[in-house]
Amino acid sequence: MAEQEQQQTGITVRIVTPDGQVFDQSGSEIAVINTKGGQMGIMAGHEPILAALAIDEMIVKKDDQKRSLAVNGGVAEFSHNLLTVIADSAEVADDIDVDRAKSAKERAQARLAEAQKVNDNREIKMAQVALMRAVNRIHVASIRSGR
Repeated sequence: MAEQEQQQTGITVRIVTPDGQVFDQSGSEIAVINTKGGQMGIMAGHEPILAALAIDEMIVKKDDQKRSLAVNGGVAEFSHNLLTVIADSAEVADDIDVDRAKSAKERAQARLAEAQKVNDNREIKMAQVALMRAVNRIHVASIRSGR
């Protein structure tokens, strides 16, 4: 009985970044995160976890409404029906400025090309991460708009 009540209330999903809280929703049915080890769905009563996150989309579903978020790395911790994501950066799909993301993608591609010319491995890795973040933001925004 207590387990049924616990599952009926769902989970609380909180996402924080160095800039502050980005998302806070209680009563969520499921959260789908993309970890370094693969995709994971988390529902009420899930076993506690701690996982490193990939640069990828995160989905939170509540009352048949699906919210997409661009999460750019970090960690996820789940226990007692609370999912806390501490991300390097994160944005709700509705808040993504697609033009800015496309500009960031172009800058990252130029940085990557220049770093490859001079064979600067450190700069190559940094440019690749910047490119992945920009592509993730564009992808999540396009899902929202149905493109």
